[in-house]
Amino acid sequence: MLRTQLLVVLLLCLVVTSASAGEPAFISEVRGGVYSHDIDFWSFKREQGVDVNGEILFVSPEVLSVLFAPRPHVGATLNTAGDTSHVYAGLTWEYDMTPDFFVDLNLGGSAHNGKLDTDDNDRKSFGSSLLFRVGGAVGYRLTSNWNISLQYEHMSNAYIADPNEGMDNLGVRLGYCF
Repeated sequence: MLRTQLLVVLLLCLVVTSASAGEPAFISEVRGGVYSHDIDFWSFKREQGVDVNGEILFVSPEVLSVLFAPRPHVGATLNTAGDTSHVYAGLTWEYDMTPDFFVDLNLGGSAHNGKLDTDDNDRKSFGSSLLFRVGGAVGYRLTSNWNISLQYEHMSNAYIADPNEGMDNLGVRLGYCF
């Protein structure tokens, strides 16, 4: 858990340092917010607390243009109750519905500090320490730089390992585009 928190602090320091030096050449956007932890959607609720999320989206490299130019991302979702937290990386595709409204699709992987297999009724059994992570968002651009979005994320091992209880989180994030 301490390593995860240190990673998030280092990533945020990198963003703040880059932003204060002018427009970062490789960072496209930073997002952060709060999630409802382990909601009842694809999986069932066992864990408690509120999650704090932070994410950095990078400028899409030219090589990804064949995949409709998704932006690579890294992030962390930290649980405030001491339950499962995770760090993740992947790709984000964004589509503008109107000049102000957008939708995102996220695909990637995550590493967590949760239980692999437990009989504890207050904890999830993930079956693997590395999981797939998918998600999506609906957002609104407040200004040319600021946006707000409703983000959903699901992580599980996709039945590659046993057990596979999976986890769903839902929350609100504020984003700043460079």
